Amino acid sequence: RFTVENSVYLDPKAHGRGIGKILMQRLIIECEQRGYRQMIAVIGDADNLASRRLHERFGFRTVGVFTGIGRKHGRWLDGVQMQRALGSGDTAPPSDE
Repeated sequence: RFTVENSVYLDPKAHGRGIGKILMQRLIIECEQRGYRQMIAVIGDADNLASRRLHERFGFRTVGVFTGIGRKHGRWLDGVQMQRALGSGDTAPPSDE
């Protein structure tokens, strides 16, 4: 009820134009306005440095790595979980508790 998972996908032709940054910023604002307290990111390939860096730019921190949990294009993938507090996060009770 207080936690959301984010997903921002771009067409490869749109990479490197700052669109992901704009979408992520807007998504965070919208979720904070709706009273969510934590945002979780599940990155399905630990080698996806662009996604990890985008999340880090917005204050996400790595909270876990699952090794070898997926397979794609003939290789095993590690999954990364990242987390970011929204609003006051877990430092104050929600207003509707």
